[in-house]
Amino acid sequence: MEGLIMNQTQTKAATSLTTKQAKFAQELFTAYSTRTPLNMADWEGTVQDEATAYLVQERLTQLKEEKVAAYKVSLTSAETQKMFASTSPLYGAQVASRLRQSPTEVSLSELMEPLVEVELEFRAVQELKSTDSLTELMEKTTVAAGLEVPDSRFKDWFPTLSKYLVMSDAAVGGLVLYGTEKPTTDVFKTPEELAQVHCELRCNDRKLKEGVSAEVLDNPLNSLHWLVTKLEQQGHPLTVGQLVSTGTFVLPPKLTAGRWSAKFDHGLGNVDVTVTK
Repeated sequence: MEGLIMNQTQTKAATSLTTKQAKFAQELFTAYSTRTPLNMADWEGTVQDEATAYLVQERLTQLKEEKVAAYKVSLTSAETQKMFASTSPLYGAQVASRLRQSPTEVSLSELMEPLVEVELEFRAVQELKSTDSLTELMEKTTVAAGLEVPDSRFKDWFPTLSKYLVMSDAAVGGLVLYGTEKPTTDVFKTPEELAQVHCELRCNDRKLKEGVSAEVLDNPLNSLHWLVTKLEQQGHPLTVGQLVSTGTFVLPPKLTAGRWSAKFDHGLGNVDVTVTK
């Protein structure tokens, strides 16, 4: 059944895009593969609505020829929505090779213009549905501390890249780094507690940012529920085993060489990464 759904999705993406939009997806893949950035001005206006942007993203994902292992949710705060002229979140599919467990190492040479965000990561251990309550989502997931590395296939992209180009570019997906996973209900007793997670982001032992999970649609579980509902509406629901990076607590700084650490409370621990040139 999963293969049938994927084939239907591939056919839809291939037949619904214009010649220029299909070329856009190919150019995004080339930029992804060669780390040669595109110019925004060359592609502005190519995609002018959400449905088409997600079709371009689907085609880009197909070209990667890897399993979709995760999704990232972006624009989960009023501040970031305003920056990208949006009134709702958006998502990007993340392939398996882009997920890494902490502690780990990352080379800037494998990225383009990366930023760094602190997030909560949820993994579906049972089927998640749009009808699930926040408590039910807790019962069906694991949770882990997360450090996401947004990265774009466009030159000088942050914060000027338009919303539809962001969506087409897999929500500017780069890497998703995650810590120790635990059953969500072992860490949190109520959904409300998930709005109270504090994180401190440090580089070379210097504090750069700190934030709280309430910045993520008031509660990261709301972000997870939004994604589950969105994917269900689009006909390719989240599957058991997939990870969801639910949105940043802080406005992201640039990722630079050094020792990075995101330190979470509530017993979630740290995400540690050494970034080299």
